[in-house]
Amino acid sequence: MRLKEKIALITGGANGIGLATTERFAKEGAKIILWDISDKGNDVAEHLRKEGTEAIFKKVSVSNQDEVQKAVAEAKEHFGRIDILINNAGITRDRTLLKMSKQEWDDVMAVNLTGVFNCTQAVAPIMKEQQYGRIISASSNVAIRGNFGQTNYVATKSAIIGMTKVWAMELGRYGITVNCIAPGFITTAMTDLMPEEIREQSIPNIPLGKWGVPDDIANGYLYLASDEASFVSGICLTIDGGAAR
Repeated sequence: MRLKEKIALITGGANGIGLATTERFAKEGAKIILWDISDKGNDVAEHLRKEGTEAIFKKVSVSNQDEVQKAVAEAKEHFGRIDILINNAGITRDRTLLKMSKQEWDDVMAVNLTGVFNCTQAVAPIMKEQQYGRIISASSNVAIRGNFGQTNYVATKSAIIGMTKVWAMELGRYGITVNCIAPGFITTAMTDLMPEEIREQSIPNIPLGKWGVPDDIANGYLYLASDEASFVSGICLTIDGGAAR
């Protein structure tokens, strides 16, 4: 087991990539702190416990700093430490620049960017104290190549790459690695909402000729969270079938 006895906090862990990561980490021996805004998290945590994994669920909005700080304190009290933070929670509010509302901009910034800041700032002191930690955040390959109609989303995902590099510099002295992953097109409930013609048009731009599945990203999270990546920090691992350009 690659994460035996590690304590992993996963945001947005009840659906899609987050759920795949939660399940994969549990199979690899981690104890799970599951955060989501969906009540489905209760069922996920209950299932994990039935399978023999120690797991707790908390309904947390990562954009709310006070809520995050309180939930981190509760998790620390329960488990005594937090070894891994997966900043996976994210939303989209797609619109072209000339049509995007201030609210659509603010909503995406609050979850995708401020949420990552809030969670990392709350967990980092615990990792510093224990002189060990793995922090991994969700960027996107659109941070590298851009994407029509996603000014807000691309801005957050580009910023995550920059923050990752800064935090790797700042926290490395405490035995903490900081990395991010840039997924390409992954089949999830979120991408299922995309028009079918857009989905079909994307395939020729992917050298492997297909979309990925949530487990493809969970595998990346697992590698960066494991001791195999103990000398890997400050990188953005692109997992997109070769589509980044």
